[in-house]
Amino acid sequence: MFHKIICKTECAPAGFPPGALNSSTEMASASSARPPAGQSPRRSLGAAFGAVLFAFLFSSASGAVSLSHQEALRIGRKIWQNECAGKVAGLTSWNAGENFASLGIGHFIWYPAGQRGPFEESFPDFVRYVERRGGKLPEQLLVRKGGVCPWNSRAEFLTAESSPRMKQLRTFLVDTIDFQADFLVERLRRALPKMLAAAPPGTRDTIARQFDRVAGSAQGCYSLIDYVNFKGEGVLLTERYRGRGWGLLQVLEGMAGRGDEMAATTEFADSAARVLRERVENSPPERNERRWLPGWLNRVATYR
Repeated sequence: MFHKIICKTECAPAGFPPGALNSSTEMASASSARPPAGQSPRRSLGAAFGAVLFAFLFSSASGAVSLSHQEALRIGRKIWQNECAGKVAGLTSWNAGENFASLGIGHFIWYPAGQRGPFEESFPDFVRYVERRGGKLPEQLLVRKGGVCPWNSRAEFLTAESSPRMKQLRTFLVDTIDFQADFLVERLRRALPKMLAAAPPGTRDTIARQFDRVAGSAQGCYSLIDYVNFKGEGVLLTERYRGRGWGLLQVLEGMAGRGDEMAATTEFADSAARVLRERVENSPPERNERRWLPGWLNRVATYR
C-alpha cells in the first residue's frame, strides 16, 4: 500500500506563499518543476523511477494528511516546547552522555567529524532542505566547514556557548523556525514509504491503516510528526536494543483498533508509552535511560 502525505496550505505546497521570503534569511520556496540545485537530470530520473517503482509495489487507495500552514507552525512550536521549553537557548543543545549536538526546534542530530552513533543524523538533511528551498546558509559555519559539526565534544560545545560561531548558528535557527516546521512535516511525508518497505509484507496493510487512523485529525498529525522526529521511523537496524526498535513503526505495529480519531490518538499514545518502556528495559545499563523515561512519558501523554 502506498500512501502520500500532502501538506495542504493556503499558499505554496511547502507551506509558504509563492515567492515569499523569510525576512532574515531571504528564503524563497523552490520550484517543484525542476531538480534541486546541483542535482543532475540523470539523478532526478533515477529518483523518479524509484518513486514510481515503489508506488507500483505498494499501489492502493491513497491516504493524505492535510495541514494548513498555520497548523504546521503550531505543531512545530509545540515540538519546540517539547524539546526545549520553547526557549531560544534550547535551539543549540548537547545533552550529557551523548556524542552529538541537538539543534533546532526538533533537536536535529549533528555528529562531529569522524564520529557516528546508532541514531540517524538529521541536521545536515535540514541544512540541505534549506539550501534546496533557496535559503542563504551561514557561510562560516555550514559552507566553509562542509557541513561538519565544528565541536568535537560536549565540553567544547559548552565552552563555545557565547562564541561568534555559536551565535551565528543560533541566529540561523531562530530565522528558520518556519522552515524547521516544514521540514518536520516533510520527514513524516517520507516516513510511511520507509516503514512499509521495512515491514513484513503481511503487516503493511495494518500499519498503513493505523497510520491513517491517527492522521485523521490535527491532533493525530501532531502526534505522528512529533514521534517520528522524537524517536525516528524505527527502520534502522542500528536503532535497536536486543533486536527491538522504538520508532514510529513499532508504535503503529502495537495498535489494533478501528475506532474514531479520538480513540486512535489515545491508542497511539498508549502504544508509544509501551514502546518507550520496552526500550528502557532493553537498553544497556550504562546508558541509564530510566532517568529520561518520565519526561518521555509526559511527552507522549500530550498526544491524547
